[in-house]
Amino acid sequence: MPGAVDIVSGMATDYPASTKQLAGLVDGELTDVTTIYFIDKILITITQKGRLAQWMQVPMGSSNSGRTDNFLSPTLDDDSLLPMSHLTASTLLGGSTPERETIGQLYAVQIASTVALKNPTEERPLVIGLGLSKVDTSRERFFDIIDLVTQCL
Repeated sequence: MPGAVDIVSGMATDYPASTKQLAGLVDGELTDVTTIYFIDKILITITQKGRLAQWMQVPMGSSNSGRTDNFLSPTLDDDSLLPMSHLTASTLLGGSTPERETIGQLYAVQIASTVALKNPTEERPLVIGLGLSKVDTSRERFFDIIDLVTQCL
């Protein structure tokens, strides 16, 4: 269905919201990623064993758009793997331990950086639901999850 009109705001919307889903194995565990592009937010969920235990938000809006690193092309040096320094994640729900909260925010900022690299003009806040079965700080697991999310954007 081409654009519909939102009764509350009167704004044209794409309905239903664009959705992408992907599943893959991360460290031998089935991991499901879903991305939903709402008109006002982007929602990404990453689940293992059907759980969602932590929710984070990363503002992508105009307060960040004045930053020059928002518009730089990715390079192949080691710094290109680092998240953008101006993006900040905040935990909305969950993060029951400091370790889990830190890992969740690291994933959120890295995913937000990936979204910003793919679309430098993106201003919708990014909401991320994370449900990893265990807290694991291994580099391989981290990059496998980020790769799965990147494929789902």
